[in-house]
Amino acid sequence: MEPTSTEAIQTSLDANQVNADGVHTLSHIRNIAIIAHVDHGKTTLVDGFLKQTGVFRDNQEVVDCVMDSNDLERERGITILAKNTAVKYKDYLVNIVDTPGHADFGGEVERILGMVDGALLVVDCGEGPMPQTRFVLRKALERGLRPIVVINKIDRPNIDPHVAVDKVFDLFVELGATAEQLDFPYLFASGVKGIAMVDPTQEGTDLRPLLDLILTHCPPPEGSLEAASQMQISILDYSDYLGRIGIGRIHNGVLKSGEQVSLIKEDGSVVKGKISKLFTFHGLKRVEVNEAKAGEIVAVAGFAGANVGDTIGSGDSPTALKRIKVDEPTMKMAFLVNDSPFAGQEGKFVTSRQLRSRLFHELETNVSLRVNETQNTDTFIVSGRGELHLGILIETMRREGFEFQVSRPEVILKEIDGVDNEPFERLFIDVPDDYTGSVMNELGPRKAELQNMSVEGNQSLLEFIVPTRGLIGFRSEFLRLTKGNGVMNHAFLEYRPWCGDIARQRNGALVAWEEGVATAYAIQGAEDRGVFFISPGARVYGGMIVGENNRPQDLDINVCKTKKLTNMRSASGDVLVTLQAPMEMNLEKCLEYIHDDELVEVTPQTVRMRKRNLSGKR
Repeated sequence: MEPTSTEAIQTSLDANQVNADGVHTLSHIRNIAIIAHVDHGKTTLVDGFLKQTGVFRDNQEVVDCVMDSNDLERERGITILAKNTAVKYKDYLVNIVDTPGHADFGGEVERILGMVDGALLVVDCGEGPMPQTRFVLRKALERGLRPIVVINKIDRPNIDPHVAVDKVFDLFVELGATAEQLDFPYLFASGVKGIAMVDPTQEGTDLRPLLDLILTHCPPPEGSLEAASQMQISILDYSDYLGRIGIGRIHNGVLKSGEQVSLIKEDGSVVKGKISKLFTFHGLKRVEVNEAKAGEIVAVAGFAGANVGDTIGSGDSPTALKRIKVDEPTMKMAFLVNDSPFAGQEGKFVTSRQLRSRLFHELETNVSLRVNETQNTDTFIVSGRGELHLGILIETMRREGFEFQVSRPEVILKEIDGVDNEPFERLFIDVPDDYTGSVMNELGPRKAELQNMSVEGNQSLLEFIVPTRGLIGFRSEFLRLTKGNGVMNHAFLEYRPWCGDIARQRNGALVAWEEGVATAYAIQGAEDRGVFFISPGARVYGGMIVGENNRPQDLDINVCKTKKLTNMRSASGDVLVTLQAPMEMNLEKCLEYIHDDELVEVTPQTVRMRKRNLSGKR
């Protein structure tokens, strides 16, 4: 394994139109996926490709992470949905697919790898391979891909790029890479600066060395033009004008706009239909075309019932391609119509019909999501891949103007051989030595089992296997214990037998007993009872959770009490009230905090916690 030389990159890029087996190859096309751990710089690197290949005008103002078009993606700094683009370089068309890096969206990565012939593995030079790096690389190696390694963020101070390369090589070995895969080419890059170079001591100018390496190392797509058409849907999109759109790669044959084809479903059934629109990609745009050939990545409209894994084929007896596996949900929660005293005051969409319509619309593109109706028409059970997956949906709906309530997340159990099984996760933690004991003490009652521990400098690297239940509410506690200095990542492992009850370590709640406006006088008088989540001036109602008690039991308090007024002036005059700062509770913290008898009320303006039974005794 040696760094790829500039001379090697610049070798002939000519490819035969027909290989030794007589299979057609599209020599001018490269299909490649960018895979990495979250926040290692995939999307920033794609920005550089787009800017340097003439997708944007010279004077065009372009935001950072242009592929993260969703507001939540920009705010959180993560890619949530897989997206594809295409750039022209040296008369070649390079289809690039940007994939999510967070474990909750790992299923997207697995599906995308079936569309491409190569992969760019992006690794942060300072952090080296991380848990999700392991996951995405394993999937790439299993599919027989030969990844190109990009050691990114080499402009960071106090780093050794070659150490990162050695760690990546060790990971390849650990994952059982073949001799051919172990001989991976690698370059050094800074996505922010838009440069790549063979030697990290060199002064880079642009990303051309990396683009050249893609052309030479990534094989062109292949397939038979004469065979019956076969295209597999890997990504779903939706248009108000065209309906459901299936995006995927044509494996064989030629697809034409207006052509009569068949959609082969998961159960083997065949649905006849017509391709109403056919698109290829250029930059961030879809380009309508009349036909597309084997090897190309296209978008097809015309099939309302299309789903991920379905095959679009032609001929009298179309043959389905090997089905893509979609990760099953591991966590569920209830979505309810808001019935609090403040219901309908802040939201635009508040009815059960509107809530149902929005949830089922989400299924058009969110293939890892499940929605089940209940006997109660105001309640829906929504299942997803994890807290983040469900939290993203809740936050998206909230911003769209929806007002509703959600229950505490809970894991989905499976009965295997008559025994209840629950999902388990592989948890990786990187913390300073000073916090190792506190973290391990917190994970013990959560049924976590330590698998591996290593020390690098003053940092401890811990690996646990823990039931998914044990991670509910752990993230915020982890940040508190480590004072924000720790890093945690987890990924689904497998289903195992139920491992027993896990005690919830939370004190009781401070619950408002009447509707009104919270006053500084009342909050000051009750500060010795616990920690408050609200500030003076906040609107409250009876049964709303306004803080956490110092004791295990819930406590009803009056936070709207006002000071009695008299016509006598105090000798000392009015004293300025000084209050402790309230604990900030965002949506994620609220979902982690509530018990089974509590709900989170979500509106476009406010996130509140409440008791299910607003009039119950506590």
